[in-house]
Amino acid sequence: WGVLLVVLGLREMAAAPCPRPCICDNLCSHVLCLNGNLTAIPDTIPQLTKKLDLRDNSFTVIPVGTFLETPYLTHLDLQRCKVERLEEGAFRGLGRLVHLNLASNDIAVLYQESLDGLLSLQQLILEGNRIEEIQPGAFSRLGSLTLLDLRANALVYLPDMVFQGLQVLRWLRLSHNALHVLASEAFAALPTLRRLSLDHNELQALPSEALARLDGATRLDLGHNPITYVAEEALAMASLKHLFLDHASLQDVAPDAFARSPQLRTLDLRENQLRGLPPLDGAGELSKVSLAGNPLLCSCLLRPFHDWVARARIETEGSCTAPPALRGRPLDSLRPPEMRCGRPRLSPHPTMPSEQMMTASSGQCPRRCICSREFHHGSCENRDLREIPQGFPGDTHLLDLRQNAFGTVPPGSFPGLKELVSLHLQSCGIKELQPGALRGLGNLVYLYLTDNHLSTLAPAFFEGAPRLAYLDLDHNAFTHLPAGTFHLLPNLISLHLQYNAIGELAEGDLAGARRLRWLYLGGNAIGRIAPAALASTKMLEKLHLEGNRLVEVPTSALQGLPALIELKLSQNPIKYIGDSAFLPVASSLQHLYLDNMGLERISRGAFAGLGPTIKSLYLESNKMSNIPDMSNFTGLEIFNLRDVPFHCDCQLLPLRRWIDKLNLHTGATCKSPAEAQGLKVKLSTTFQTCPGWGRSEAGEASPDKTKAARKPSKKKRSRKAPAPGFKKSRA
Repeated sequence: WGVLLVVLGLREMAAAPCPRPCICDNLCSHVLCLNGNLTAIPDTIPQLTKKLDLRDNSFTVIPVGTFLETPYLTHLDLQRCKVERLEEGAFRGLGRLVHLNLASNDIAVLYQESLDGLLSLQQLILEGNRIEEIQPGAFSRLGSLTLLDLRANALVYLPDMVFQGLQVLRWLRLSHNALHVLASEAFAALPTLRRLSLDHNELQALPSEALARLDGATRLDLGHNPITYVAEEALAMASLKHLFLDHASLQDVAPDAFARSPQLRTLDLRENQLRGLPPLDGAGELSKVSLAGNPLLCSCLLRPFHDWVARARIETEGSCTAPPALRGRPLDSLRPPEMRCGRPRLSPHPTMPSEQMMTASSGQCPRRCICSREFHHGSCENRDLREIPQGFPGDTHLLDLRQNAFGTVPPGSFPGLKELVSLHLQSCGIKELQPGALRGLGNLVYLYLTDNHLSTLAPAFFEGAPRLAYLDLDHNAFTHLPAGTFHLLPNLISLHLQYNAIGELAEGDLAGARRLRWLYLGGNAIGRIAPAALASTKMLEKLHLEGNRLVEVPTSALQGLPALIELKLSQNPIKYIGDSAFLPVASSLQHLYLDNMGLERISRGAFAGLGPTIKSLYLESNKMSNIPDMSNFTGLEIFNLRDVPFHCDCQLLPLRRWIDKLNLHTGATCKSPAEAQGLKVKLSTTFQTCPGWGRSEAGEASPDKTKAARKPSKKKRSRKAPAPGFKKSRA
C-alpha cells in the first residue's frame, strides 16, 4: 500500500500544473520560484514538493497556514523576500521541514507561536534581519533544532530563558548584533550547546553569570567587543576548550581569570591593548596563547609570563612593541636576560599605541581630544571644556566627554555621528538638555548623564535617538519621574534614577516604557507608589527601591508585573509585613531583599505564594525575633539572617530544622535566652528541651544518642586535656 500511495502521489504531482513564474522538477520534488516579484506564496505548488526555493520575492507577511497544502517539505528558502512579519502559526503543517532560511528579510519581532509546527526543524537561519525582540516561548516547539543563526540583527538584550525549548541545539550564532547585557539565565535552557558566537557585539564586560550555565560548551567567540578587563574567575565553563577574545579593548587579565575553565586549550587575545599578561593560574591544559597585535612591553615585568609558558610548553604568538631594542622580536625568541627593566618610552596614551591615535594636529579629531581609529573611540575626558566639541570621525562608536563644564546640551550637539553607540556625559555640570540635542543619533544605545544638576527633562530632548536602551540619570536633582519622556524611548531597557530627590511614583509616570526591564530608584525619598504607577512596565525584571521612605510593601503596585525577578526594599522603614505581601509576583520572583529595615514582625501569611522559585532572601539586620514557616522555600541558595535578635525557644525549632535540612549558611544567632546568647541558631542546645527533639530528622540523632556520642572515654579525656596553666580555648 505504501508503494502504491507514493506512485499515485508522483502521478498527481506530475499532473499538477506548475505555478506560472516557477520551475518544477518533479523527479527531484524541487520547485524554484526565484526573482519572480511574487507578492503571495503560490497556492498551486505540488503537494509532494520537498524543496521549495522562493528567494528574492516580495511577501511582506507570511500568513497563518500558508504551507498546509505542502506537508512534505524538508527545505524552505525565503531569503531576501522583504518579509516583515511571521504570523503566529505561519509554518503549521510543516512537520517534516529540516531547513528553513529566512535570511536578509525585515523581521523585527519573533512572536510566541511564529515558529509553531516545525517539530523536525534542524537548521533555522535568521541572519540579516532587524530582530530586536524575541518573545518568551518563541523557540519552545523547536525540539530538534541544532543550529540557530541570529547574526546581524538588532538584539540589545537577552532575557532569562529566551532559548527555552532548544534541547538539542549545538551552535548558537549571535554575532553582529548590539548585545550589551545578557540576563543571568539567558542560556539556562541549552544543555547540549557546544559553540556560542557572541563576537561583534557591544559587551563591555564578560557576561560571567550567563556563560556559567553552559557546562558543555567547548568554543566561545567573544572577539570584537569593547571588553576592557577579564576579572578573577570571570569564566566558569567546565568544558570550554577554545576562547576567542580578539579585537576587543582588553587592557588587563587577572591571573586566575580562567581558573574555573580547566579544559581551556587555546586562548586568542590578538589585537587588544595588552602591555603584558600574568601567568594564568588553573589553566593547566592550555597549549596556545595568541597575543599578536598587542603593544607588548617586553621588560622584566613580562618575565613571569615568559617563564611560565616556557615551563608549560605553551605555544605563543606575538612580538614586542617596546623597549626599542626588542621591538619586533617574537615572544618565543626572547631570553630572560634580555627582558630588563629600564624606562621605556611609552605611547602618548597608556592604552593606545601612537599609530592608532588621531589628535587635533591630524585634522581628524577636535582640539584637546583623542580619537582611536582602531577602536572607534573619542575622548575629551576632564579637559575643562565649556562647549561640546565637534568634528569627531563619522565612524565613532563611543564618545567620552566626562568631567567637563558644559552646563547645557544644545540642539544638534553631535553632528555627523550616525554610528555613535555610547555617549558619556557624566559629571559635566549639566542643568539643561535642550530639545533636539540628540538629533541624528539613530544608533545610540547607551547614554550616561550621571552626577549632573538635572531636575527636569523635556521629552523632545530624545528626538532622533529611538534605539536608546540604557539611560543613566542617577545623582541628579529630580523630584519626580520625567513623565511623558518614555513615549520617545520605545526600546528603553534600563533606567537608573538612584540618588535623586523623587518623593513618589504617580500613575502615568512611566507611560510608554513598555520594554523597560530594569528600574533603579534606590536612595530617593519615595514614600508612596500609586497602584497603577508601574502598569506600563509589564516586562520589568528588576525593581530596586532600597533606601527610600516606604512604610509598607507596595503590594498593589506589584500587580501586573509577571516577569519580576528581583525586588529590593532594603533600608526602608517597613516595620511590619502583612499577609500576601508578595503574592502578585510570587510566580516569577527569585531574589528578595528585605534587609536593614528595622523590621519587627512578619505575619504568618506574608510569604504566601512564594516557594521553590526563590533563590535568595535577605533579612539581615532587622528586629523580629521569629519568622514564618519557610518549608516551601526549597530552592534557596542564599538566606541571610545575620544580626536578627532570634529568641531560640521551641517556636524557632522548625526554622532550625529547616536550615539544617537545606544545609544553608544563614549567619543566624540567638539573642535570647541568656544561655544561648551569641550562639549560632544551628548550635544552640536550648532546643533539646522541646517536644519531639529526639525525632530523627535530616540525619539528626536523638538526645540520648547525641549525649552518648559526645561523651568521650576516660582515655580520650586524659589525652585531650589541656596542659597545666593553660585555659581551654572556647573556639
